[in-house]
Amino acid sequence: MLFPEDPASGACGRVFAIRAVIRRGSSLICEDMADPVPGPGQVLVKTLACGICGSDLHALHHLDHMIEMGRRAGASDRIDTKKDMVFGHEFSAEILDHGPGTQGLLKAGTRVVSFPAAIGADGVELIGYSNTYPGGFAQRMVLTEAMLLPVKNGLSDEEAAMTEPFAVGAHAVAQADLQPGGVCLVLGCGPVGLAIIAALKQRGHGPVIAADFSAARRAMAERLGADKLVDPAQMSPHLAWSDFGVPSTMAAHMLAEMTGQAIARPVVFECVGAPGVLQSVIEGCPPKAQIIVAGVCMEADRIEPSLAINKQLDLRFVFGYSAQEFGQTLHDIAEGLLDVSPVITARVALSDTPDAFKTLSRPDQQVKIVVQPWR
Repeated sequence: MLFPEDPASGACGRVFAIRAVIRRGSSLICEDMADPVPGPGQVLVKTLACGICGSDLHALHHLDHMIEMGRRAGASDRIDTKKDMVFGHEFSAEILDHGPGTQGLLKAGTRVVSFPAAIGADGVELIGYSNTYPGGFAQRMVLTEAMLLPVKNGLSDEEAAMTEPFAVGAHAVAQADLQPGGVCLVLGCGPVGLAIIAALKQRGHGPVIAADFSAARRAMAERLGADKLVDPAQMSPHLAWSDFGVPSTMAAHMLAEMTGQAIARPVVFECVGAPGVLQSVIEGCPPKAQIIVAGVCMEADRIEPSLAINKQLDLRFVFGYSAQEFGQTLHDIAEGLLDVSPVITARVALSDTPDAFKTLSRPDQQVKIVVQPWR
């Protein structure tokens, strides 16, 4: 049992009072909770750092809707939204103890990250979206030993915790039909958009156009390698395609093909996830473009398929990442191939986490806030 009902009944010497930020209803409460106990194949860890994700912000008030969408997509629906839950899936941690049946290949004291899922008696559950497994907004967690990856090369706790969000960007880029010299447009320079820009530039793709209403986030995109910045309040991001010789109409595209001009496929990464954005991309993007939808719109939306058909567009929806992409992202960060430090704009204690959620609801102020549970 991961949450002992009687804290005094645990193993000798174990502390059964840790602090955590608990979702209770639609509120975040910072209070003590029972120390989680590792089961077979699991380890107990001390949480070192945990980023606040946009999905955490949405889940605070709309968890029922998220679960319903997941259920309709075939995911498990074991979560009870009326029960307590500890968010946090972008974390780094230190191994404290090993549960029964573990191999102990990584010793106590080893700093680790983990694919944010746990395997238990009831199957696989997502760390941070579970009534059973507390996430990284708790001072201690239980993780599955087989999913642990050691943090190397003196990587900081906060940078190691960025493995998860940057793996999201790596996956989106891996799913794109990127051709040499192809122009990419990233709409929305929040954490997902910035991770995509970093992944694109690391792999030598571009030029990259970055569009966001926030001047601070545009500056962050430039720091991560974006070649052209666009303020959508001043001009449509789609007007920037012509700066890189991309035909903006089907007639221009056909003429270029007939004259033997090689045209690398333009790719749009939609990272906003708001109603109406996808339709605006379909209307504004060049013909034969690919649209990678990485922004999570949680509302019903409307598009005109005939317009996408006439322009011969390719829409691909992406989510999450593979275990291999997660591990490769950690490697790239640790080896200095991927600089994640610019996106970390604030660090807070557990007690300040509820206010940090409010701050992130106004995206012009911060990009990525990292919670330090022992601060």
